Amino acid sequence: MSGEDRFEVGYALAQKKQKSFVQPSLVEHARSRGIDLVCIDLDKPLVEQGPFDAILHKLSGKEWHKELEEYEKKHPDVIIIDSPDAIERLHNRISMLQAVSDLQVGDEQETFGIPKQSVMDRSDCLGDLKAMSGLKFPVIAKPLVADGSAKSHAMSLIFNQEGLTKLKPPVVLQEFVNHGGVIFKVYVVGDYVKCVKRRSLPDVPEDELNRSEALCFSQISNMGSTQQCGASDYLQAELPPTKFVAELAKGLRENLGLRLFNFDLIRDSKAGNHYHVIDINYFPGYAKMPAYETVLTDFFLSLAKLKASSNTPVAN
Repeated sequence: MSGEDRFEVGYALAQKKQKSFVQPSLVEHARSRGIDLVCIDLDKPLVEQGPFDAILHKLSGKEWHKELEEYEKKHPDVIIIDSPDAIERLHNRISMLQAVSDLQVGDEQETFGIPKQSVMDRSDCLGDLKAMSGLKFPVIAKPLVADGSAKSHAMSLIFNQEGLTKLKPPVVLQEFVNHGGVIFKVYVVGDYVKCVKRRSLPDVPEDELNRSEALCFSQISNMGSTQQCGASDYLQAELPPTKFVAELAKGLRENLGLRLFNFDLIRDSKAGNHYHVIDINYFPGYAKMPAYETVLTDFFLSLAKLKASSNTPVAN
């Protein structure tokens, strides 16, 4: 791109996210290809900054949403990555996975869905097995709110009713599915899709179903090595078919109305061609993804091309 054709992306991120994502390698690679990443000053009104061709953000709250709306009114051609309303859907673990239930993916070999789940929104429900809506132990308990905070990552594997009484509602109970101790993390950046595997919770054998203590953890893919599957099982685990993953990612991208997200996929040990989507996250840790600088820069370039084409006058 020439100096006049540079594409300016303003980013508004929490300090921790900014440090992990906006690394010098990304800034330099993007700059070399005509993309300028500019930090938005959160102490100043957004409408007084820029102008930006696109705004990349991972902030929440009514005030920020209002600032985005005001900016968009003043600059109607700005590209917002992504819509606050679409992002908000992922902050609730029930509405989050509803997008999966609504999907139609035409694959004859592989099938997919979500684990059976139920919401416990009151303490008195935790002692009532009827409120579990037919779920079988063990179950994974997750906070209903998924806003990226440490509290929202506090999860536990529950083996009996006694374990339920120690939970603090509102929580989502998700029936645990044996999946060979391997989880697949699928990163989506616009049209780009990358699937990687990570170690996960080990399968729960029949003789451990009567275990009394709950197992607490923050992220399934970050479990301690003693709680994960064996190294040989992990190394031998094959990735899901590329076409299947790509179609699933495309369907979720369209249903969610999001460009930047990842989802966690597990393969059911009882049916090797059946998969469960168990979680979806907005704007994940892309710096962990191989060649993330190239992937994100290509994404910004695609936005620049999209904006240029929309602004091109139609010949009479």
